[in-house]
Amino acid sequence: MQQIKLFIGIEDQLDTLENEVNSWIRDNKVKIHSIQGNIAPQTLAKEATTMSGTGRSFRASDILVLVVYEAD
Repeated sequence: MQQIKLFIGIEDQLDTLENEVNSWIRDNKVKIHSIQGNIAPQTLAKEATTMSGTGRSFRASDILVLVVYEAD
């Protein structure tokens, strides 16, 4: 039976998210059917953050990874 697992990360910490997903796959020995990702739209930041080319500052976007898998 297919199941899903959701992972949430932040765009400026992609290495951490990748490691989390890969470790989960490796540790749970699951059969992967698909992996999809989505990035949330950037929102203007009230506090000081990275400046864009337009001179506006944006917060790092949330990243959602959806893994469809089957357990052994």
